[in-house]
This record gives sequence, C-alpha cells and structure tokens, in this order.
Amino acid sequence: MTDFIVPKLSYVQLSPILIVLGGALIGVLIEAFLSRKVRPIAQLTITLGSLILALIQLWHIRHESSLTAAMGSVAIDGATILMQGSILLIAILAVALIADNEHFTVLAAAVPGSPEERDSLQSGEKLTEVFPLTLFAVAGMLLFPASNDLITLFVALEMLSLPLYLMAGLSRRRRLMSQEAALKYFLLGAFSSAFFLFGAAYLYGYSGSVSLAGIRAAVVGGSGNDVFLLMGIAFLSIGLLFKVGAVPFHAWTPDVYQGAPTPITAFMAAATKVAAFGAMLRIFYTSLANANWDWRPMMSIIAIITMLFGSVVAIAQRDVKRMLAYSSIAHAGFLLTGVIALNKSGLDASIFYLFAYGVATVGAFGVVTLVRDSSGEVTDLNKWAGLAKRSPFAATLFAGFLLAFAGIPLTSGFIGKFSIFSAAYESGNKSLVIVGVLSSAIAAYFYIRVIVLMFFKDAADDGTSVIIPSILTRSTLIITSVITILLGVYPAPLLNFINSLASFVR
Repeated sequence: MTDFIVPKLSYVQLSPILIVLGGALIGVLIEAFLSRKVRPIAQLTITLGSLILALIQLWHIRHESSLTAAMGSVAIDGATILMQGSILLIAILAVALIADNEHFTVLAAAVPGSPEERDSLQSGEKLTEVFPLTLFAVAGMLLFPASNDLITLFVALEMLSLPLYLMAGLSRRRRLMSQEAALKYFLLGAFSSAFFLFGAAYLYGYSGSVSLAGIRAAVVGGSGNDVFLLMGIAFLSIGLLFKVGAVPFHAWTPDVYQGAPTPITAFMAAATKVAAFGAMLRIFYTSLANANWDWRPMMSIIAIITMLFGSVVAIAQRDVKRMLAYSSIAHAGFLLTGVIALNKSGLDASIFYLFAYGVATVGAFGVVTLVRDSSGEVTDLNKWAGLAKRSPFAATLFAGFLLAFAGIPLTSGFIGKFSIFSAAYESGNKSLVIVGVLSSAIAAYFYIRVIVLMFFKDAADDGTSVIIPSILTRSTLIITSVITILLGVYPAPLLNFINSLASFVR
C-alpha cells in the first residue's frame, strides 16, 4: 500500500502570502455577491487591509530563516523578507492610485454592444475587479523571490503574470491601445514562460533535481552534462530577463507601459521588477554561483547593451510614458550589474536600488495621472511645456523623481547607483561601471530636458490642465517624494537594516 506524504507547512512563515491570497479570494466573493454601490469601498478596504496586515506579519517574522516552510519549495530568509516588504509597500502606494483613477470608471457611451449591455454598466460605475486581480498578482510576486525550486518558480511566475495581462487591458472601453497592450503582453509573456519551462527541463536533465539546492550540488560536483547546464541557464534567463525588460527581450515594455492604465503601469513597472530581480538574485547567487564563468560573460554583454539602449532610445521619445518605459529598460541594465557582482555588496545594493526605484516609479506615474485635457490623460511631452506654471506642485514632484532616476545627489537614485556600481567595481567588473556611468550621463540629458520643458517653456493654450489630486493620490505623491529625498539625504538606517538582514539561506 502506498504511503501518502502529509504536507508540512509553516503557516506563520507563509502567512504574508496567505493573507494576501485570502484578501484576493474575499475580493472575488465581493464581486459576486455585493451590490455595485458597496463594492468600491469594500474592495478598497479589503485590499489595503490585506496588504497592511501582510506587511505587519512580515515584520514579525523578519528574523526567521527556514527552508522547510513549504517542504523545501519556499525559502524564508532575510533577502526574501526585504523583497516581500518592498513589494507590499509599493503595492499599497499603487493601490491608492488605482482607487482614484478614471480608467476604472465606466463611460456609458464608450461601452460597446447592445443598449441592454450598456444599461448593465452604468456611467460612473467603478470597475472594481481590478482590486482582487491586484492581490492575486501581489501574491505571485511575494512567492517569486521566495521560490526554492523550479516548479514553484514557474507557478509564481504565472500567478503574477496572468492578472497583469488582464489588468493591462482594463482600460479597453476608453483606449484601444489598452487592448493592444494586453494582447502584446500576453503573447510575448507566453513565449517567455515557454522558454522558462524549457530551461527548467534542461536544468533538471543536468542535475536530476528541480530544487535550487540539487542544481547547486550538481554544479559544484560537476557531475552533469555541461551542454544541458548552459542551455538550461540560457533559456531560464530568457524567461527572467523578459520580466525585467532587458534587451533584447524588452519589445513589450514601451507598448505595454503606454497602453495600460497608468496606475497599472506604475504597479507593474515597480513591483514586477522587485519580484523578478529577487528571483534572479536567488537563482544566480545560491544555485548557479559556481557556474559564473558560464553565464557571467553573456549576462555582462546583456547588461551593457540594456543600459546603453535604454538611455539612448529614451532621448527620441515624445510620449512621457514611453520615455519612462525606456528609462526602466536602462534601470534593468543597472540592476543586472548587481546580479553579476555576485557578492554581499551586490545583494545589499540591489535590494536598496529596487526599493528606491520602485517608490520613485510609482510617484512619477502618479504625476502622469494628473495631467489631463478634455479627452483624458495627456502624455505628449509637447503639451507638458510650462507645466510648472499650471501646477508647481505636480511639476516639482515630477522633477524630483526624474532627478532620482538620473542619479543626481541628494536623491535615492544617487545612493542606489553609487552602491550598485561600487559592488560591481569591488567584484572586478570595471567595464560595467564605466558603461553604467556613461549611460547615466546620457540619461541625465533627457531627464533634465523634461525639467527644462516644464519650468522654462511657456505653456500653450491647448486645453491641458492639472487636476487637483484627491486625498489618496495626494498621499501617494507626498509619501513617494519624501522617501525619495530622505533616502538620498539620510540612507544609512535603511542601508544598515538591509546589510544586517540580507542573506540567502541554503
């Protein structure tokens, strides 16, 4: 008679993920059973409550470390806690933007179909399904950097990706570009997932194991077929590099960033990068560190091309969301230097950079939601001329976020870039440091160009205006700007906290 294995789970250590999943399931029930009038406030309460409760629980378990939380498939350690904390904080800020945004309010005239179908969606009604979708995506993001085997990694990858494909198209009744963005993201995402699975199969063929510990043991022992190892690393990396938007797997990024509802763009641009780079750091630092001579040269080339391509192409963009998309591609290249560094300084710097960049990204896209004309959001940079005269508040905040992206001193971006380039220099990757500094100088040009446009150009009388943000959006913008400046002026407490906690359990 076959003996059944009883799963042994540490519910306390898994509780942040379980709380978010529980909130998502409650959100689905709210969509099914509560009236339309009650749904918006109920969904917002459940979503923010779940995220805050998960963050509190994460703080309680911050010093715990275990490989047995889910029978070896999930690793709980300092690096996981820091990544998950960053994702939850970014998600809380992004949800505040989502709750306020016009993209999730129905315009009856824009609803396709018969009059009966139009009547079923009343003008002014909130599309509240975005909230449980956000929680499902966050749950996948929390699991992704904690995954300790290839099967769990793939499940987490799909769990965070599928809701994002839907969320990118939630503005379909207002913008045709939203449908296009969702379709491109889905099709290219499916290809990347297939590559990821292909790489997992090769690594299993090499090591006879799907766990990161088993693969590491095979790499250290040199007992497998090296061709399988190289193929496995290559295909697995393609799946991960797609998620972070690195060249040449970046083609989806500008179109999806431009077409998706702006708060969704903010969420996916910030939180997805944290989750994907968290998974990359775990895989390459713990499982494939001894095979670094196999993957480091190609990863260095990808990092160099990504930094230069993102910085150069961003100069030609005339749409603010596409400019920020190419900026994010350049930042993916900067973050890859932390992966390539393969040292403790690289891990600490990557975690700090991910949090600082994520917060500034949410703030920058939050400002984009405020600039409007009669047709909705205005993303044409030409219409941002003289923005400071229309709204000194919005222009000043946006300028601060752009300076952080450029790595100007007294912003979080400067500390992040300095830390990550220092780690790369320490590991002997001087070429990456040189290209990184050069790319930052190129990027500074187009960031400062936008600042000049906002403050030193005359505003045209073209109907562009800046709306007064509600309390949720205003709070998000103020919090993100304060964090961006505070981490530039006084980063020591966070850097010390990361240094004391950031490590991988093996």
